[in-house]
Amino acid sequence: VRLVESGGGSVQAGDSLTLSCAFSGGTFSSSTMGWFRQAPGKGRQFVASISGGGISTYYGDSVKGRFSIYRDNAKNMVYLKMDGLRPEDTASYRCASPRRSQAPADVLKFMTDTAIYWGQGTQVTVSS
Repeated sequence: VRLVESGGGSVQAGDSLTLSCAFSGGTFSSSTMGWFRQAPGKGRQFVASISGGGISTYYGDSVKGRFSIYRDNAKNMVYLKMDGLRPEDTASYRCASPRRSQAPADVLKFMTDTAIYWGQGTQVTVSS
């Protein structure tokens, strides 16, 4: 599986940004997808996940109500729409998918790093 993110950038507080992740090398429609982020000097933080069919979504507490995860199974793409960005959202955002086929979306945030396929990350910087 290969995951390639795009869409990061530098924005002002309150702005919106949408990240994209292209999936290849596996069966996308049955794969849980998600986003994590990591700020300098901090550990990884779960952002959002979505089930293979797109019905179930889960969010980290710090982004609930501001971020939305969605997917297009016809294009093998997953997206993260980020509204109301804050300086504390500044981080490298990485697309993720469990190595275990058909793993549920609600367990992605608990998985160890080695149990997940990772993208290379895209930087989001929010200035005040």
